[in-house]
Parts: sequence; structure tokens; C-alpha cells
Amino acid sequence: MAQDERPIILVAGSANLDFVTRVPQLPRPGETVLGPSYHTAPGGKGANQAVACARAGGRTAFLGALGQDSFAGTLQASLRESGVQDRTVRVDAPTGAAFITVSEKGENSIAVAAGANAWLAPEHLPDLSGVSHLLLQLEVPVGTVQAFAAAAREAEVQVILNAAPAGSLNADLLKLVDLLIVNQGELEALVGAGALDEQLRRAQAAGPQTVVVTLGGEGCLALSGSEQLRLPAFSVKVQDTTAAGDTFAGVLAEGLAAGRPLAEALERAIVASALACTSAGAQPSIPWADEIEAAWAAVAER
Repeated sequence: MAQDERPIILVAGSANLDFVTRVPQLPRPGETVLGPSYHTAPGGKGANQAVACARAGGRTAFLGALGQDSFAGTLQASLRESGVQDRTVRVDAPTGAAFITVSEKGENSIAVAAGANAWLAPEHLPDLSGVSHLLLQLEVPVGTVQAFAAAAREAEVQVILNAAPAGSLNADLLKLVDLLIVNQGELEALVGAGALDEQLRRAQAAGPQTVVVTLGGEGCLALSGSEQLRLPAFSVKVQDTTAAGDTFAGVLAEGLAAGRPLAEALERAIVASALACTSAGAQPSIPWADEIEAAWAAVAER
């Protein structure tokens, strides 16, 4: 299939400029921890996932809200350089920002100032002609996410929701979701505590045909219909986990849009998310297709 004949994966969500500092350990409440310096990098869950999807080889567009400031140009440049079609809108609010501390163990703590992201509205959704998958997250208003999902369902576009950051969701939104991606904390926030298998079944009963829970160093577990899939992690030396979850979601969406079987798309997403942990920053750490393919080939040879 020619490049311009591939279906479009539309990622709609947040875009932030990240301010990142490395510290010996994450601060406890009331504690100040000194870091030697800081750097900025393009981020935001929506923009990160769009970049991951495009770098993995997907024909990708990104819809988000940006301010009228210089930060917006930095974020748009990163999208363009990654091959993402820019469908952002400008609003009268500061571009979103995230403040990230990363420990020597690669763990992170993140505070997000929504800014322009809070102004992404249902009327900003573009025409969905040519779009096969809509990838959503929860760093923009939930009402907007639900409106986008409803429009996608009406247009017969597959809806993928990464239910992050964690929180309770309107039951009507989950009924509009085809594939749900969560980590363990997000899954518990949605369906309550319990055995992992039972949590997956409860999440699936809420609407999504397929539920995927990422398990960090233990890989991921998926329930699709009545089939359960468990895939191991790809071992790397961890430097920074900031973009791992977003890379997983973006690369999984690309794989599914390309027609890969779910198990294959999941395995490739696991490899890509591990690679994203090997360098610092959000979008700067997201791997390109050739890096993913080389690492994935190494997995296949084992």
C-alpha cells in the first residue's frame, strides 16, 4: 500500500513542554531534593503517543490545543520532525507544561499544568474521513474525550483509550471504547481492587472488547474477547521511564492500524516502550521504526 493510501491514526489529546530535572531520589511530601540542572523537552501524553505512532511507521495526525506562546512552536516542530500531521488549534491560554523529576533509579514524579489542554473542545474534532483509529487519553477534558469517542463510533472508527492519568470514568465513555490501555494503578482506579484476571473481566464488561494492562518489568496482559494473552517484558538498562507508557500506546495503535495480529502488535509495543526507557526525556527518547525493528528481531531470535 502506498504511503498516502494508508489509513490515518488520529491522536487527540494533550501537548506539554516538559521541564525535567534528575534527582538522587524522588522527594517525599514536604521534602526538597536538589538536582544539578534541568532541561526542557516536548511532551504531553497525546503528543508523545502521536510521535511514537509516527516514528513506528504509522500515518499519524495529532489534534491538541496550544497557546499563543513560544512553547507552542517548540511542540509543533517536534511533531513535524517526527512525521506527524499537525492538526493543532490555538487558544487563548498558555501552552501546557509538565514538571518532571527523575530519580537515579529511573522512576519519575510528574506534575502537569494543563493550560491550553483544558480548552480542547468537541467542536475541534476534524472530519474523520480516512481515519481508521482514534487514540485518546485523559489529560484533556473528559467531556471532550467522550464527544470525540462518540463521533468516532458513529464514523466506524476504532477507538483506543489510554485511561491515563488514573481516575474514575463515565460508564458511557467506556461503552464507546474498542480497546482500553491501562497500567495496574489505572485499572484499579477504574474497576476496584482484586485479582488481575478478574479486574480485566470487569473492565471488559464495561464496554471495551479488548483490555490491555501494562505491568512494567513484567510485560503486559491482555484480554480480547475470551482470549487472554500474556507477554514478557524486554529487558533494558533503565534510565528514564517518562515516555514508556506513551510509546507503548502509540506503537500498539500503529501496529493495529497496519493490520498486525494483536499478539504481534503488543510484542512490538513492549519492545518500543523498553527502548524509550534507555534515554532521557519524553519525545527525545521515543524510538524510530528501524530501532524497533532491530530490537524486535533480536527478541524473535531468542
